Amino acid sequence: MSETSTGDAVAAAATAASAATNGNWRRAGLAGAAIGVIAAGAAAGVAVERLTVGRGMRKRARLALDASGPYGSLRGTPGKALADDGTQLYYEVDETDPDISGPRKRRLFGRRTPTPVTVVFSHGYCLNQDSWHFQRAALRGLVRTVHWDQRSHGRSDRGASQSGPDRVPVSIDQLGRDLMAVIDAAAPEGPLVLVGHSMGGMTVMALAEQFPEVVRERIVGIAFVGTSSGRLGEVNYGLPVAGVNVVRRVLPGVLRALGSQAELVERGRRATADLFAGLIKRYSFSSRDVDPAVARFAERMIESTPIDVVAEFYPAFDEHDKAGALLVFQEVPVLVLAGDRDLVTPSSHSEAIADLLPDSELVIVPDGGHLVMLEHSEVVTDRLADLLARVGAVPAAANVGPYGSTAQPGG
Repeated sequence: MSETSTGDAVAAAATAASAATNGNWRRAGLAGAAIGVIAAGAAAGVAVERLTVGRGMRKRARLALDASGPYGSLRGTPGKALADDGTQLYYEVDETDPDISGPRKRRLFGRRTPTPVTVVFSHGYCLNQDSWHFQRAALRGLVRTVHWDQRSHGRSDRGASQSGPDRVPVSIDQLGRDLMAVIDAAAPEGPLVLVGHSMGGMTVMALAEQFPEVVRERIVGIAFVGTSSGRLGEVNYGLPVAGVNVVRRVLPGVLRALGSQAELVERGRRATADLFAGLIKRYSFSSRDVDPAVARFAERMIESTPIDVVAEFYPAFDEHDKAGALLVFQEVPVLVLAGDRDLVTPSSHSEAIADLLPDSELVIVPDGGHLVMLEHSEVVTDRLADLLARVGAVPAAANVGPYGSTAQPGG
């Protein structure tokens, strides 16, 4: 990150803080958009980057990518689970296909007779279930999978507990209970493999802490992708000390203020769409040659998250501490994977998880950013496929689908 872009990020934070404090919401609209984006970077990836292409050309490019990009087009059998506070959580199920055929790209290795396993995918902050597009396409038909949208994300309802005069802050513990509700509705029996990215991994940890009996009785495999068991308040997001200090000092108050003026701030975010492209690419990806359609796909997911949702979730990450909960997984095969250049949940956090689970498989992906499952989909699918073979979730002779395949869009 250049010194110029770092200075812009810090200046945006300071400007938004001043504007919000003084009640100058017109000024806070644009500045708040920038700091709101920086806030989303706590798990979804954003920071300031100079763009050199003309604005009109960039807008046309975005429209073209939106029209042609197939990512996020996979759909399954829909369902809804009811959280303990009444929030409706949307999920989709992809069933196994006994007649699956056609060329496959990679043979799975394993000797066990497959058991009827359900693989449940939990996505990260400011994303939705479609963030697992490549893995979903590759495994489609081979194993039963459940993809769900966390509360207030994607097609799930806004959190009931976070609405009305008696609203309470969202917590990682609440997300763990939400995952339990989805499991009860979509996979009430049989063995499970839980896969979580970023906030989704924290959700899995929260489920284990609150429902250890479920882990002992039903969980046969775990995959933690780009996540953390705690101490997120120490992450510097690639900023110099001065920038980190400014963001940490002003961000909580600014987010609360911006969340109360969501409509105005959303207009500001739309007005700064060009900024989003550079912000998301900086913090979501590390590779210079990321497919523009994939980068735009990530941008669409992140920009679809309302600023008040960004605001209500953000404090939960500072409070997140689930290192103790990891001990519940000591008897379970675990994959821990992260990009080596993840600025949001640094690979050192994955190494800390692996230290607590010495029998786990630790994979650090070279030149990988926070959205490693999109950026290096082949590597992530490879390691996940190996885990599924190891726990007997797929036949020994099965082959995963072509990496990057979209199967049948809309199918």
